[in-house]
Amino acid sequence: MVLKAFFPTCCTSADSGLLVGRWVPEQSSAVVLAVVHFPFIPVQVKELLAQVQQASQVGVAVLGTWCHRRQEPEEGLGRFLEGLGVIFFHEPWLQLCRERGSTFWSCKAIQQSTPPGVPSEDQVMLVFYDQRQVLLSQLHPPAALPDHQAGDAPASAGGLAAVFDTVARSKALFSSDRFDEGPVRLSHWQSEGVEASVLVELAKQAAGPACLLLSFLLSLLSAVAPCRLFRLWPLPFICSKLSTCEQVRHRLGQLSLVFSTQKAENPTQLMRKANVLVSVLLDVALGLALLTWLHGKDRIGQLADALIPVADRVAEELQHLLQWLMGAPAGLKMNRALDQVLGRFFLYHIHLWISYIHLMSPFIERILWHVGLSACLGLTVAVSLLSDIIALLTFHIYCFYVYGARLYCLKIYGLSSLWRLFRGKKWNVLRQRVDSCSYDLDQLFIGTLLFTILVFLLPTTALYYLVFTLLRLLVVAVQGLLHLLVDLVNSLPLYSVGLRLCRPYRLAAGVKFRVLEHEAGKPLRLLMQINPLPYSRVVRTYRLPSRGCRPKLSWSSLCRKLFFGELIYPWRQKGGKQD
Repeated sequence: MVLKAFFPTCCTSADSGLLVGRWVPEQSSAVVLAVVHFPFIPVQVKELLAQVQQASQVGVAVLGTWCHRRQEPEEGLGRFLEGLGVIFFHEPWLQLCRERGSTFWSCKAIQQSTPPGVPSEDQVMLVFYDQRQVLLSQLHPPAALPDHQAGDAPASAGGLAAVFDTVARSKALFSSDRFDEGPVRLSHWQSEGVEASVLVELAKQAAGPACLLLSFLLSLLSAVAPCRLFRLWPLPFICSKLSTCEQVRHRLGQLSLVFSTQKAENPTQLMRKANVLVSVLLDVALGLALLTWLHGKDRIGQLADALIPVADRVAEELQHLLQWLMGAPAGLKMNRALDQVLGRFFLYHIHLWISYIHLMSPFIERILWHVGLSACLGLTVAVSLLSDIIALLTFHIYCFYVYGARLYCLKIYGLSSLWRLFRGKKWNVLRQRVDSCSYDLDQLFIGTLLFTILVFLLPTTALYYLVFTLLRLLVVAVQGLLHLLVDLVNSLPLYSVGLRLCRPYRLAAGVKFRVLEHEAGKPLRLLMQINPLPYSRVVRTYRLPSRGCRPKLSWSSLCRKLFFGELIYPWRQKGGKQD
């Protein structure tokens, strides 16, 4: 049988001693975590291992001996190391030795309780690994293949998970270095000095009171939100329609998660908190940059001065469009009476809209100044507010679209109902199906007249509906792009992407092995290297949930709604009724 011994590269130059680690019987593997040096007292070594087992819940034990023949020429050292197997009994007992002045390694795995006639030594495959990278990395299981069940995992993946889990849970063993005056001297990745930062420690000390204060303020805000004053009609209806309210609610939920005093239970929750924190900080930084740009060189005044001429220009173009529709658009013969009624009706709405804009013109600069201050809450809040402003400025286009859609929908459903009348059918409301029905002569005569009227009025109504639907879709496309920008900032895992860019080993997709030595009569030596997680999988794994409350219509569903005159985005919320 071939045993795998995972040996840390930081211990290849360590002095002789005991190999401390964990034995994984399912994989026939030994994970070496540290080397205990001479001199030591066996009782103190066992006490240290018991403390590590209690702190990490890992079965740490003495796996064997490590002999580095660097300056110990005496032959008694080998016999002394072999005798330690009686004090620290383990099955199998590893004996790793590195020759002085050469790259030759001697690896043995001795079965001490082997019956006579059976070989007492097993072959050992030595695998070197970077202990620091394995400790700090997080191993992600491979994506499930179509021909594998969810619970089926390769044996190699399970063995790697055991190695990564053993090193990650044994932090208590790496808390000491050579400057500590403890009874046991160890060699591991931090034996030359424990990694620490004064700034990190100060941040940890200040994070506790700051999180308590911010959590208290957020809890007060959450307690004020359900107040009866905010539930009076039409405040709930307006808040459900405004993108700004939805974004502020989403950010408050994220801040409650970040500043929660509850500790993250696993690395996934910790990564999510870090991603949310970086997303909020970047959002606020971009918002402050936008605020600085808006309040510099009187750009808000310039926008206010340009808004009224733009609104007048849009209204003028709509008037020209309606006058074109009231004539003979593209040479089409329209119903003149209905054409004049619809055209004058829409022209009157445009007149009302121009009067409203000019009435608000003295206050536009002050309104834009306060709107610019919302950027200090983040770029996403400012973009959501911009989307709401576009919705308000194009409200007359929405009204035109609703009027045209309702008239067109009424004619379409009327024609479909009268078409069933010609075929002797009717719609059964109770059973939701089409049943046969007999009609008398008067009903057929009235149905024929109505069907003829609706057919000849349909082209005029359909043309108005088509024009205003195209205008509405243009506004919806602009708002959709703004919502995509907001969702991108909200959901992009920036911390995970930055971690993958700066420290690829922190997000491990697997490992690869490089052959260091493969000669006859010598143990096979491999070097384990970490394969970083691809960027696409990083984004897919750690993507944050966005506030996407808008339904995502397919192209077929959208075309069907447009053909039958049903209202589309954004006046339709997820799980809500159509207004």
